[in-house]
Amino acid sequence: MNTLARQSNELRLMIDARYVRPVHDGISRYTASLLHALHRGIISGNYPQIKVVMVISDDEQLAQLPDFPHVKGFSPTGPFEPFSALLLNRYRPDVLFSPMQTIGSWGRRFGLILTLHDLIYYDHPDPPRFLPAAVRWGWRLFHRTYLPQRLLLNRADDVVTVSQTTAHLMVQHRLTHRPLQVISNAPPEGSGVDLQEAMARIPHRKRSLVYMGSAMPYKGVDLLITSMAELPDYELHLLSRFDPRRKEELLRLIPQNAQVIFHDGVTDSEYQHMLATCTALVTASSAEGYGLPVAEAAAEGTPRILTDIPIFREVAPGALHCDFQKKGTLAQAVRSLEDPQELKNQVENAIRDAARDSWDRSARDLVRLATSTRERRRG
Repeated sequence: MNTLARQSNELRLMIDARYVRPVHDGISRYTASLLHALHRGIISGNYPQIKVVMVISDDEQLAQLPDFPHVKGFSPTGPFEPFSALLLNRYRPDVLFSPMQTIGSWGRRFGLILTLHDLIYYDHPDPPRFLPAAVRWGWRLFHRTYLPQRLLLNRADDVVTVSQTTAHLMVQHRLTHRPLQVISNAPPEGSGVDLQEAMARIPHRKRSLVYMGSAMPYKGVDLLITSMAELPDYELHLLSRFDPRRKEELLRLIPQNAQVIFHDGVTDSEYQHMLATCTALVTASSAEGYGLPVAEAAAEGTPRILTDIPIFREVAPGALHCDFQKKGTLAQAVRSLEDPQELKNQVENAIRDAARDSWDRSARDLVRLATSTRERRRG
């Protein structure tokens, strides 16, 4: 069956959804959120000339995805991945968008848009410890030079990233000579509150700080923990599940009398409740591609205390930015929120920052880019 049957001037857009997981990571959420936004736009009549088809590799992925037609592709980590384009040619897409840069493109007869989310692992090449030894070795080898990345990205017609900060770095390191477009990440659709509700939450906020994210060294979790020595009347809640060996290292760092709670994973509702009732979301990360927890906190009207790095200045200009390497910085920022007016200011800033990006806007950007890709290929 030709899933992408041609209609007059219809844009046949294929979306690579093979990285969608039962529990979202960043790339999985990015893919699913874009697809749901595209679906809303088509249902509402905003995109009358577009037909979307998803590429999946496992039927379980459909539980996270909207009701679009789908086709089965090769596993993105399997041995047949280099031949993906030959399989997908039969469906005659005009353009395929992938949230990664590794999809097999040999022999393709369609426009191709690839995505690079960040350059973190070039500066921080240590791979996650849970990966097999051979994969960790390949990870380090890949990130020793930009050449493999250039070869991957330059196969595309267009390249996408999720922030202006990462786009600037890609230009700086000459990662591609293809047109580069930002299709931003955004807070989860359907989450968040308006300013009135955010202000109403202020009296219910507790003396607690929330961290969501991994414990890889560049994330600075150790700095958060040791800084709690100066905040004995506050709790630090580490929400994510960490590698057991890394958790043991962090447990040994907890200062005497400090209150640090490891949650080993939370549900979405628990996470939302903690954002609604904490003093602030905190992160001492030294590198991010976007910083989704920062956007999630902003949508809930939660103050944010963040490292002073370019990406956080871009996505959270209204947050409190500081240098966690300096002793007392976290405590000073937290104590500033004990001033009722400053707390209100930070709640207002969070709501304002949350409005900067949306999935509907990103979906429109993707449609414009895919249309442009098709027209350029037609000549």
